[in-house]
Amino acid sequence: MKHWWNSGEPWIWLTAASVTVSILAVVSLLLLIIWQGLGHFWPASVMEAEYQDHDGKITVLGEVRGEEVVPASRLQEMGIVVKGDLVTRYLLKTGNREILGMDFRWVLAENLQQQRYPKEVIVIERREWGNFYGYLQAVKEEGKVVSEGPEAWVELQTRLDRTLTLYEEIRNISKYDIGKVNHGLEQLRLVQRRLELNNDTDPAKQQQLADERVVLQARFEELNQQLANLYQAVNRDSFSAKVMDGRVVDISLANVVKVYRPNSLSGPEKLGFYVMKFWEFVSDEPREANTEGGIFPAIFGTVIMVLIMSVMVTPFGVIAAVYLHEYAKQNFLTRTIRVAVNNLAGIPSIVYGVFGLGFFVYFIGAKIDLWFFPEALPAPTFGTPGLLWASITLALLTLPVVIVSTEEGLARIPKSIREGSLALGATKAETLWRTVIPMASPAIMTGLILAIARAAGEVAPLMLVGVVKLAPALAIDNNTPFLHLDRKFMHLGFHIYDVGFQSPNVEAGRPLVYATAFLLVTVIVVLNLAAIWIRNQLREKYKALETA
Repeated sequence: MKHWWNSGEPWIWLTAASVTVSILAVVSLLLLIIWQGLGHFWPASVMEAEYQDHDGKITVLGEVRGEEVVPASRLQEMGIVVKGDLVTRYLLKTGNREILGMDFRWVLAENLQQQRYPKEVIVIERREWGNFYGYLQAVKEEGKVVSEGPEAWVELQTRLDRTLTLYEEIRNISKYDIGKVNHGLEQLRLVQRRLELNNDTDPAKQQQLADERVVLQARFEELNQQLANLYQAVNRDSFSAKVMDGRVVDISLANVVKVYRPNSLSGPEKLGFYVMKFWEFVSDEPREANTEGGIFPAIFGTVIMVLIMSVMVTPFGVIAAVYLHEYAKQNFLTRTIRVAVNNLAGIPSIVYGVFGLGFFVYFIGAKIDLWFFPEALPAPTFGTPGLLWASITLALLTLPVVIVSTEEGLARIPKSIREGSLALGATKAETLWRTVIPMASPAIMTGLILAIARAAGEVAPLMLVGVVKLAPALAIDNNTPFLHLDRKFMHLGFHIYDVGFQSPNVEAGRPLVYATAFLLVTVIVVLNLAAIWIRNQLREKYKALETA
């Protein structure tokens, strides 16, 4: 036993066990995220049952979204009379928030009777007030019934397709066409203000601005008229439906995103519905306080911020590492700088956020506004949190990782490589640029991979320097200068925090937290795999030179 202990084999087994536990924990977490998140998009069957409530027997209609076994004493403390020691209860999504006052309710399994799954039940995904559950009664046009009974379902689908087409036209005009006109008018206002600040009263310039403003105003009025006609057309159709308490309500098709019958869907139809819902989640914009719709702006914001951060951190990190390793004298000052760099990696990220807000936003941004955008003042341009400052803050946060990794790569390059290059007549700068740095590029990419992995998941500093709950416009559009670094943006990490802890509808947002977490992990993995592929290509390219 003593020989076995002294051989070091127990430590090998301990290390292997630790690695195994870590891998199992990570895999289990990923499986939990995938199951809880991606399962949300599968069309759940809608149950109808008679429920014995404390007020009597009522009809309940909804999706079973959760099940738990709780001690009877816990429910008795809430004034609910139950039998036995343990009680099973279901979390039922009943929707119809504007009618019933809540989306979800807990029901006791023992009080459910005559459970059934009618094929005629419809589920309506709406732009406001969440889902609607009920039975289709009639389809109407301008308040008059045009179809009812079994034929109403086909008529509803036809008119919904028409309404969605009109709504897409409204969205395009409002977001792109009118947005472009408003951007042009704002630019004219800024030019006019700039002329006033410069005391430039040239009549020709004033007349040119007035002519351009007249053209844009005319275009604005034309687009407004188109919108008015489209809104009138989109509000034409509606339908009536019966809810679980027997009331019949009218719903405008302008407020409907999707209508389907989950209990009548076949297996392939459910799979097609699942794919469509997941695609909408990754490509659409959020609705209902981020608890409905998609998260494309958050995906876009995360990716564009990481890319800009990578472009900024890599050259500065490489230059700093090259100076410390190749040019600076290895003395007490150099060692102190290295210790400081290593310590910077351990500073809490929120400290970087406070520094970014105070230095980059309020100091540098305010100076930029004063020097280059005085016509926009007092409204800030760069003197407010935005994409640029968020990217620079995270670049500063991840800079120590790139510096340390690059220095390690430079230290691994044999001294003979440098001496051979110098002997052939190359200068030190040429040796570094053409030989040393290319050979150290795999280590540089390793530092960048670590920087991407950390930056993509950071949330605390971003809350201070640019991330918002909902960004009305992406950082890239068709308006000059196309990439707007001054705009605020959405981020997957902050979206998880907002939906999970700030949402007014916790139960509706919980599946989206898991789904968003899965997408955040996916984005980080994809970015890292791209960097790893580049690193491997560089490593293969310079492997022969390293072994020579």
